Amino acid sequence: MSGKLPSDKQKAASKKQSLADQGQASKSAASQLQSDADSSAVTKHGL
Repeated sequence: MSGKLPSDKQKAASKKQSLADQGQASKSAASQLQSDADSSAVTKHGL
């Protein structure tokens, strides 16, 4: 991310993924959040 701080969407996706890894949240929901966050990063930073 070229030294930028993670966006709020990326932070939320990371937290949801952590919960999913612990079996406390849906893996598919975590995956969808991560996809949304990644799409936003591409739009914002051209990654």
